[in-house]
Amino acid sequence: MMKRAIDSARQGRGKAPKLFGWTLFFGLVCGLIGLGQPLEDFARTVRNHAHPTEASGDIVVVAIDRKSIEEIGAMPWPRGNYGRLVNEANALGAKEIYFDIIFAGRTSAEEDAAFREALSGSDNVILAANSIFKRQDERDLLHLPHDQFRSAARIGSINARFNFQTAVWDLALASEIDGRKVPTFAASLAGVDGPVDKLFPIDYSVEFGSIPVISAIDLIEGRVADEAVRGKKLIVGITPLHLGDQVFIPGVGRRGGVFVQVIAAETLLKGVPSDFGWLPGLVIAAILLGIACFHPRTRYRFIALGSGVIALPGVAFLLETRRVFFDIMPGLLMLVIAGSILLYRFYKNRGFVNNLTDLPNLAALRADKAGKSKPLIAAKVHNYAEIASTLNAEGEKRLVEQIVARLALGRQDGFKLYQGDEGIFAWFVDGDIAISHHLEALHALFRTPVRIDHQPYDIAISFGVEMGSGRTTASRLGSALVAADEAENEAIKWKYHDPARLEDVPWKLSLLSQLDEAIDKGEVWIALQPKQDLKTKRIVSAEALARWTHPEKGPISPVEFIAAAENNDRISKLTHFVLDEAGKAVLELRKLDPDFSIAVNLSARMLTNHRLVGAVLSMLDRHDLPAEALTLELTETAALAGSGADIELLEQLRAIGVKISIDDYGTGLSTLDYLKKVPAAEIKIDQSFVRSMRDNRSDLIMVQSTIALAHSLDRKVVAEGVEDRQVLEQLAMLDCDLAQGFAIGRPMTLGEMRRRLDREKKRRVA
Repeated sequence: MMKRAIDSARQGRGKAPKLFGWTLFFGLVCGLIGLGQPLEDFARTVRNHAHPTEASGDIVVVAIDRKSIEEIGAMPWPRGNYGRLVNEANALGAKEIYFDIIFAGRTSAEEDAAFREALSGSDNVILAANSIFKRQDERDLLHLPHDQFRSAARIGSINARFNFQTAVWDLALASEIDGRKVPTFAASLAGVDGPVDKLFPIDYSVEFGSIPVISAIDLIEGRVADEAVRGKKLIVGITPLHLGDQVFIPGVGRRGGVFVQVIAAETLLKGVPSDFGWLPGLVIAAILLGIACFHPRTRYRFIALGSGVIALPGVAFLLETRRVFFDIMPGLLMLVIAGSILLYRFYKNRGFVNNLTDLPNLAALRADKAGKSKPLIAAKVHNYAEIASTLNAEGEKRLVEQIVARLALGRQDGFKLYQGDEGIFAWFVDGDIAISHHLEALHALFRTPVRIDHQPYDIAISFGVEMGSGRTTASRLGSALVAADEAENEAIKWKYHDPARLEDVPWKLSLLSQLDEAIDKGEVWIALQPKQDLKTKRIVSAEALARWTHPEKGPISPVEFIAAAENNDRISKLTHFVLDEAGKAVLELRKLDPDFSIAVNLSARMLTNHRLVGAVLSMLDRHDLPAEALTLELTETAALAGSGADIELLEQLRAIGVKISIDDYGTGLSTLDYLKKVPAAEIKIDQSFVRSMRDNRSDLIMVQSTIALAHSLDRKVVAEGVEDRQVLEQLAMLDCDLAQGFAIGRPMTLGEMRRRLDREKKRRVA
């Protein structure tokens, strides 16, 4: 053991220079090519919001806004209007007037003369000019005011470089335009002089809402108070989105470009900020990286990395409040990458035993060469994290012990069970056993809750099987876990993930004929998923779901065999079978609840089968059931694709008292007019909206509006895919009628459904 530890330490020290060198190289590349710039911009925006500052109020935006355009007319305006604006601003005592508009070329002689006259009568107007770069060191376009205006006013530069978001993070103090130095609007507004092309960072901590704004039309028409203008510097610019000249203001969104000049000027009013680029941050990170790579103690390695990840943003924040800027992302990314690699190495070398239970872990499973040719089974407890979160370490250990005891029941002494994190267990199958029977029996053991400190906990478990494919054990384990997840999603107990099965062409070609035989042999059955009335909290209905358990291949995915039957026009026999089984089931369940009903999915292809009405009547008569005990569910897309004849068939079903439900509502393109035509008594909101309604506001609005729409049409609403109690309570608050999903109950056998209704009935009586 000691020798292994020494060898491991030597190996780690040998990797340290390589890790340091490559990570430092990555940081340098990030800095040189700006690889982390989007993250840098985001981080700076967050820091800006953490120390907001107020605008000085000395610079006022005169907005050519929607109101101005509605009163004067569409752009471009007759230039006489700008002359009126200059005269009115000067009459109110404006200190300077900046136009973030380029007055290039001539318009009508009268309008140009009016504007020129206003400029000539003032000495405080600055007009915009800029040069657009085609490529580095080559000016492609020069935008200057017309000569007649340049002779009557000063010019200022509005040159700016935009990033991919059309955001401006740095601005120059002055630009070279037409062969001479021209101060930028920002520098001129702040009264700062500086060299050409010297950049300074814009401080977007200046709160956008604190910038004074007045409407251009109000100024032109004399509707502005003197104090709003007197002694102020005015900057005139276009603000409506549809007129262009929009930039991205970090933390605010798209706004008129004039606001960039104002925020930049407000930055300079507090002093020209310093920008040290990315090298200081990289140097700090490199020092900490050296400690992390070369320090002999693991604890200090991770302290160095953690300190860097916290300190770099913290130092940047403190310095930015003092007008000193530097980039942190090249250094931060370097520390994060190094930390991830060191963490990976640390956990990789922890050993082959689970620290909590002393069971062999999944690393030990991957290293087990003896199991390479044996079938591999993975068990996944899907609510493990939820249960473990309520327990202390000792309670979690007892939870695992009980799970292990059930998984190992009846196995020989040599049975080895491997434990992973978050409720994952795996083992190799020794000997010639019937895997299907074995897993059915194991799943039955977990119907009884485990008990920890007298508290019962239901275990939601499923199994995945990988039969052996010559791949690595790690790949095989992944396949088995995927199969376990698929079994959970398809509400079956276990599932194969055998790559050879994917190539089993004869099986696919004979699937439909085998399905017909399976129905006759009793291999196809129905599972019942309960629906709860959200007002009474009672289980009042269930959906009948077709299931097929093949004697050799185990559970067949409903997605697989139902889709094949629909695509090949062989759905009729399966539908009639499910209808009949549903009738038998609801007849039994109505003995416990006389109002209990059942829902059966109706394929779009059945809408053209005019024998359907007779088949439904025959089933109801055969089982002596009232028509209201049956609901037929058809998908929204099937309803939308229907013809007039299909609507007529649905009308016939409704006329005999059968309820029609529109399933998966929200995934099609329903219109209110069409919903009025379809004779549905119920709408089922698709689970994709229900599952994400807590985190996605648009999905919440979709659910809320659907409930309101359905109720306005006198239809009930069922929410499917309800997987936790919080969503269930939220749906009840939204006045939803019924809910269906794992939070209420998973698909179950008729016997299980009967027992559940019986328990509820006894509880109500008690």
